[in-house]
Amino acid sequence: MAKPEPKAAKDASKAVEGILPSQAIRALIDAGEVKLAEPILPNQLQPASLDLRLGDVAYRIRASFLPGKGEEVAAKLDDLKLHAIDLTSGAVLETGCVYVVPLLESLALPGDLCAVTNPKSSTGRLDVFTRVIADGVSAFDQIPAGYRGPLYAEICPQTFPVVVRKGSRLSQIRFRAGSTEARPVQDIALSVDLAGASDGLVGYRAKRHTGVVDVDQVGACPVFDYWEPIYVRDKKRLILDPDQFYILASKEAVHVPPDQAAEMVPFNPLVGEFRVHYAGFFDPGFGHVEAGGAGSRAVLEVRSHKVPFILEDGQNIGRLVYERLTETPELLYGRDLASHYQAQGLKLSKHFK
Repeated sequence: MAKPEPKAAKDASKAVEGILPSQAIRALIDAGEVKLAEPILPNQLQPASLDLRLGDVAYRIRASFLPGKGEEVAAKLDDLKLHAIDLTSGAVLETGCVYVVPLLESLALPGDLCAVTNPKSSTGRLDVFTRVIADGVSAFDQIPAGYRGPLYAEICPQTFPVVVRKGSRLSQIRFRAGSTEARPVQDIALSVDLAGASDGLVGYRAKRHTGVVDVDQVGACPVFDYWEPIYVRDKKRLILDPDQFYILASKEAVHVPPDQAAEMVPFNPLVGEFRVHYAGFFDPGFGHVEAGGAGSRAVLEVRSHKVPFILEDGQNIGRLVYERLTETPELLYGRDLASHYQAQGLKLSKHFK
């Protein structure tokens, strides 16, 4: 007669692996495993992620850094900070400077739950390079299982100076149960659209030396004060100038089913020395017909490194990796939220009109 299976083994066999949906994230908050310095905002919880909010002070630092094993970020800041900036009434973060801001959210994760972070879509489309760091973690945007401690945003505006304040949301966090590694269920190649719409518009190139962009203001910036439109030429190609920032679109429509979440791989040296996406999370329901997303395309945030690079229409430029959720979320992108980018084609961030 077989011996009874130990309880721990039974529990492990029933454990569901995957990305946590909105209702499970809410349960983490209720259990104190995600700690909030201030009450959650009505639209802070996304279908498979939680927006992270800036605290009330930013530290201008000499250079980007990662804490070593056993090191606290606060101790590194004491050594590296140049000055502190009060964010309670808003402040300008200048291009080319590096800032670290303690976040209003902190973690006390259980041992079977890890997390990953990423810039929000609007952050990436502003060319604001944003990463999350944690005590004793020698990798950006990676939070190991069982982590207990504060979170910090490293912020470096690349093209536009930006106004931020306490509560501004530049990053988001996803939680993964059962495995520290992504377990893709789909891996889809994306190509760039350089054929354009009927008017020939294929993208935008960011201008330099512009005014500021307030990250919390929707539709406050005139498009042509900040962007130069790019129109298709006969050969349907675009030469990327080194260290210029471009907004382009994928040729393919993107669909993320309600029971999955996706992430775009931001850089692949096998297809060229350029970065294709700063903000890689695609929520459940993005591009889903029933959520009003028919025809949604991926917007590509492109920057060439070191050398000019020619992009051709239809050239593969990135990959979209899908993971399964532990359960279908209560919220879907577009249907249940005031989602700015559902059913999008080529589209700048929500800050431009």
